[in-house]
Amino acid sequence: MRLKNLVTNIALSALCVAPMSSCADWLEVDMEDGIMENSLFEDNEGFLVALNGIYTNLNNVYSSFLSMGAIDVMAQYYNVQQNSQHPYYVYANYNYTDDTFDQASGSLWTNMYTLIANTNLLLDHCDEEGSAISPRYYDMVKGEALALRAMMHFDMLRLYGPIYSEATASQSAIPYLEAANNRDMLPILSAGEVAQKVMRDLNEASSLLQNDSIRTAGVNSSESEDINENNDFRYRQYRLNYFAVQTLLARLHLWMGNKSDAYKVAKAVIDEVEEKETFPWVTSDMATNASYPDRVFSTEVIFGLYNTSRPNLYDNLFNSDLEGDALTFYGNISGTDSKVVNFYGEGSDMDYRRRMWESVVSEGSSDEGGTVTSVASSYFLKYDDITPSSSNSIDYSYRYLIPLMRMSEVYLIAAECTDDLTEATEYINGIRLHRNVANVTPTETDLQDYITREFAREVIGEGQLFFYYKRHAMEVVQSGTAANTTVNIALDNYVVPLPTTETDNRQ
Repeated sequence: MRLKNLVTNIALSALCVAPMSSCADWLEVDMEDGIMENSLFEDNEGFLVALNGIYTNLNNVYSSFLSMGAIDVMAQYYNVQQNSQHPYYVYANYNYTDDTFDQASGSLWTNMYTLIANTNLLLDHCDEEGSAISPRYYDMVKGEALALRAMMHFDMLRLYGPIYSEATASQSAIPYLEAANNRDMLPILSAGEVAQKVMRDLNEASSLLQNDSIRTAGVNSSESEDINENNDFRYRQYRLNYFAVQTLLARLHLWMGNKSDAYKVAKAVIDEVEEKETFPWVTSDMATNASYPDRVFSTEVIFGLYNTSRPNLYDNLFNSDLEGDALTFYGNISGTDSKVVNFYGEGSDMDYRRRMWESVVSEGSSDEGGTVTSVASSYFLKYDDITPSSSNSIDYSYRYLIPLMRMSEVYLIAAECTDDLTEATEYINGIRLHRNVANVTPTETDLQDYITREFAREVIGEGQLFFYYKRHAMEVVQSGTAANTTVNIALDNYVVPLPTTETDNRQ
């Protein structure tokens, strides 16, 4: 990849919304010599505006591709694969050479590396001689920026790199960008080299964030009532906080096959979070509320994006008005011919997660005799908008939350990595207890299947299942085209080719 003038041609957005509080008004600055460089990095406030801009622009690369959209279609959640007219057909069938896919991949690639370059510029200003950032802000800003750089590279590795193993670690993967403005063609590094650089950045971020306020004061998801206190160290769920960095470390260790290290990290997070009740389980009242349900289980989210366009994303992907173009489950939400029933399991009628679906029956095509058939589909409500009520003091910010990491994933990492079946079972049933479903009793033989099913239920709409399947090199997965069938995934389909926007530059 050659950056050329990517950095000088893109502006960081200043977030002036509650969860990214302490924003200045939009700054009128000189854009000729970099991203607001001459006037932005003059004080702590400027560094935070730059950091907020990176978080804002994450929505451009995660919201519709790497969370609720294409990447989940590639995990075969939805009833798409056999419908050649569906707008996501190329993703469900891994048609990587199709122009639609290549253009989307190219946009993702360019935007991600541009955003990484912006992050590097922020890091450069943190460490430049005479930097205006104060010591307390330095640890937070640099720690989060390093974690952002690591997370973005890691997700690019998981998408474009090989199925990771000791044998494939030497295979080519992606560039690792560590400069703000590099006019040279960056080398394609091996998967192992990229993973080690991600590990390095996460370890440094972890060290810098040791004193993260989330460890002592929790997520602080509200405005301070003290007029003398700013909110720079609040809203930690919307930042790559200390626990988010640990979750990334656990993911990375597991991706690399270091199960012992992944377990240690996950167990440490679980122990500390449970002791301090940092990410409490969603309550029944909030999960099932008829007027303003918290379907993302926001209190359990370790890190997520704040996207005020989430209702629009929902309308473009899941709304029943889309009919055949919506991302849906096959069949009604109940009955013998229902993917919802099979997906959540028998006896799961009261599962909070199952309430994320509603049945809609629409008219299908007519046969030669003019008879019109009815087609039943289950429509996904997880990201459907809510109407806040002014009659209570509930924090409704979850209506714009797109989760990228949650505590249940940490429990399932620990369950997968422990060598104690009893402990693994306790982690699985700990999740199920707080989803209002009965305990299970896995054996050594079927433990991984229980983990797989629970993981799929927890992270739907969050872009993680495809990477889970890839990590396990799963060639047979649950299909979206029928109530209870499987579909084959060729191992080659787990490795997305570099987009032509990148490969053409290397010719």
